[in-house]
Amino acid sequence: MMESALTARDRVGVQDFVLLENHTSEVAFIENLRKRFKENLIYTYIGSVLVSVNPYKDLEIYTKQHMERYRGVNFYEVSPHIYAVSDNAYRSMRSEKRDQCILISGESGAGKTEASKKVLQYYAVTCPASEHVQTVKDRLLQSNPVLEAFGNAKTLRNDNSSRFGKYMDVQFDFKGAPVGGHILNYLLEKSRVVHQSHGERNFHIFYQLIEGAEDELLRRLGLERMAQQYQYLVKGSCPKVSSINDRSDWKVVRKALSVIGFSDDEVEVHVHTHTHIYRHTHKGSYIERNSVLKMHTNTQRCSDSSILVGWLSLLGVDFSVLKEALTHKKITAKGEEVRLVCPPLNQEQASSARDALSKAIYGRTFTWLVNKINTSLDKFNSKNASVIGLLDIYGFEVFQNNSFEQFCINYCNEKLQQLFIELTLKSEQEEYEAEGITWEPVQYFNNKIICDLVEEKFKGIISILDEECLRPGDASDITFLVKLEDTVGGHAHFVTHKLADGKTRKVMGREEFRLLHYAGEVNYNVNGFLDKNNDLLFRNLKEVMCSSENRILTQCFSREELTDKKLPETTATQFKNSLAKLMEILMSKDPSYVRCIKPNDAKQAGRFEEVLVRHQVKYLGLMENLRVRRAGFAYRRRYEVFLQRYKSLCPDTWPSWDGRLVDGVSTLVKHLGYKPEEYKLGRTKIFIRFPKTLFATEEALEERKHSLGGDRVSTKLQASWKGYNQKTKYRKLRFIKGFMFRHHPRCPENEYFLDYVRYTFLMKLHRALPKTVLDKSWPTPPPALTEASELLRKLCMQNLVWKYCKTISPEWKHQQKVVASEVFKDKKDNYPQSVPKLFVGTRLDGDDINPKVLQALGTEKMKYAVPVTKYDRKGFKARARQLLLTASSAIIVEEAKLKQRIDYSALKGQRSWEGQRWPGGQRRRSDG
Repeated sequence: MMESALTARDRVGVQDFVLLENHTSEVAFIENLRKRFKENLIYTYIGSVLVSVNPYKDLEIYTKQHMERYRGVNFYEVSPHIYAVSDNAYRSMRSEKRDQCILISGESGAGKTEASKKVLQYYAVTCPASEHVQTVKDRLLQSNPVLEAFGNAKTLRNDNSSRFGKYMDVQFDFKGAPVGGHILNYLLEKSRVVHQSHGERNFHIFYQLIEGAEDELLRRLGLERMAQQYQYLVKGSCPKVSSINDRSDWKVVRKALSVIGFSDDEVEVHVHTHTHIYRHTHKGSYIERNSVLKMHTNTQRCSDSSILVGWLSLLGVDFSVLKEALTHKKITAKGEEVRLVCPPLNQEQASSARDALSKAIYGRTFTWLVNKINTSLDKFNSKNASVIGLLDIYGFEVFQNNSFEQFCINYCNEKLQQLFIELTLKSEQEEYEAEGITWEPVQYFNNKIICDLVEEKFKGIISILDEECLRPGDASDITFLVKLEDTVGGHAHFVTHKLADGKTRKVMGREEFRLLHYAGEVNYNVNGFLDKNNDLLFRNLKEVMCSSENRILTQCFSREELTDKKLPETTATQFKNSLAKLMEILMSKDPSYVRCIKPNDAKQAGRFEEVLVRHQVKYLGLMENLRVRRAGFAYRRRYEVFLQRYKSLCPDTWPSWDGRLVDGVSTLVKHLGYKPEEYKLGRTKIFIRFPKTLFATEEALEERKHSLGGDRVSTKLQASWKGYNQKTKYRKLRFIKGFMFRHHPRCPENEYFLDYVRYTFLMKLHRALPKTVLDKSWPTPPPALTEASELLRKLCMQNLVWKYCKTISPEWKHQQKVVASEVFKDKKDNYPQSVPKLFVGTRLDGDDINPKVLQALGTEKMKYAVPVTKYDRKGFKARARQLLLTASSAIIVEEAKLKQRIDYSALKGQRSWEGQRWPGGQRRRSDG
């Protein structure tokens, strides 16, 4: 258990930050992280939140044995681990029938992608499996290398940085087996396709293809096995990375595509679609060299036009049409399309058109790839499946030059931080309310003010950016900045060079604005904001792509775009809307959190840079999370867990406590000397306010172990366990041997097995005995017990019949006789002889009595009613009457009249009213 590690806290720190004595000190927080990191303990809790430090080396803590160790175990019974979070979410989903989500966040290079892989691997190994389920598991796992190849890249901070956000739903059936999944992708960094900063690379897939593809495939694609030949791949001057093996990664991706369900033809078409990015940038680019020529005639040619022709074969479009689209712009004037032929696009404009087309093709085919993976997973989709969501999304980014992408990414992190604080506070308050403990309000920074600054309608930064992108006239990045200053210039979290004081102006450019995020200050350069937000293709380029014969591109470019007159949403608005939907998804689920930290920028094992870690602790909001968790109490455990661990410290609770758990815990803490202000007892848990109280209890437990001779006790336990283990193995061997001799007569080899079979059948029979005489079910006996089973069945039925008869009252017997009479009359030959006088039911119910009579009775309740016959004195004429009995009197009724009433006290003998005897007649049976 976690408490057992408290005695080693001086060397390795505490496993849960809430047990820090000085929980408000950032220095103490970071020192605890450093201690554990030096001992290769990379995981630490803040309550139920997992903090993970990237070790930059392989640790032997992800084996199948480790998975089994965390499987089905209470969250705090084992040391912190990503498997503990995964298992806790899985068990909560199954037991509480609520969807879960695991939110993984952190800076680029902190280990988010690896953490999400570990979660999926844990479910793949530990969840129930079948042939169908194994297919789903394989596809879920193999989606990772495919999406990494097409969506990850080498950056300055991380050799495998995710350049898109990913949310994956893993769907489970009622057995807890994974049966499907669905992936949502967010804000792919398409600009990386055409430009990379120095020391960075394009997306992995390009280098994997060049290094790993077969010679025949490269020949068909017209590619050379040298990345230096392609401008788009060497703009960062880093085509090779020592930590990446592109050749072997290509094989992994190729295999993964097959497992997911891509046919060989689909794989090759998809690769064909992407290789246009190489071809049209091959050895200098046809467009750049020819767009500056004056196209006075249509006969102008280029010596390397064969390159463009090769490119066209991949895109499946006409040579002349694409050439025209890349060198001219088509605009609409007064409803008629007018082609600008003279002058053609200059070099810069043509290059921009080429880059826009490259980005559009890559972005849309990436979305096509995600949809294709979803389709392969949806084949197994269950409508009533439970869900565990997995969010692996970019962390807060601060670079030397921060552009539109960093603005969107940091806005996303603001929203996630807002959600994190809200849900953490909510869960804490709910636990306090559930346990009947008074909640103590916590002061925290509410970053809603920054989210509103970015996303507010009409006045937010995104709205101003959209307005500037769409307005006619000479809109530019600088006019956008000026409009920001005019609209939000007075906001406390916004500043520009113009609005700043003298000290701030020295570190800000004139084309920058600064946002004061919850994680710190970030300067954003507005250059490129409008272009990246618009991200539009020229109309004629769209027309060309819609006419493509490439099977993938026809799905990526719809002709409806050409007829749709509604302006498409800008990139920022699309991102804001998709982020709002993501928040709705996360709010509908019970969250678990993994906060990833990178210890250094050099990606070196064992190196812990305090300044870098402090920055991440701040922007991840870990100190605020700790303050929320420590709002009242540092430690809380269920009564049974606390009592089981510490009961030996009190004579009244040792060796066992037979009363209520809360009384046992109360007795224990009073014996330990807990002061009233140090703890509270909830409905199911004990809450301890100060870590020192728990530490003192743990030290008292250690002292007791030593005083009892811990080594001797350990030796006895080991001996007992070994003995038990050997007995278990022996019984298994006897059982197997007995099964082999099960059809033989009873002998020493099978007697244990036969006895076990008899015992098992009798116990099963004991649990499944019929409960009524109408229940004819009976367990199927083993062959050796067929005769005994039949005898037991007869005895059981006789016993049930005897019990049934014993419970029948005389009145009920009479009723049964009447029912039997009605059933067998005229259906049984000897019925008249066996029942010479018929049984007749004569009781009257309320419907047989005139309503006027019932009204005359008033509140007097009728107990019994029966038809009778009155005979006249002379002539003995029969007249029909009704006899009603109430609690106090008997009443004779003629039709709707009360003819006579007599109190029971006035009745004497058998004489009737008016001197008549009570009417006799046929033998009657009454059911009253």
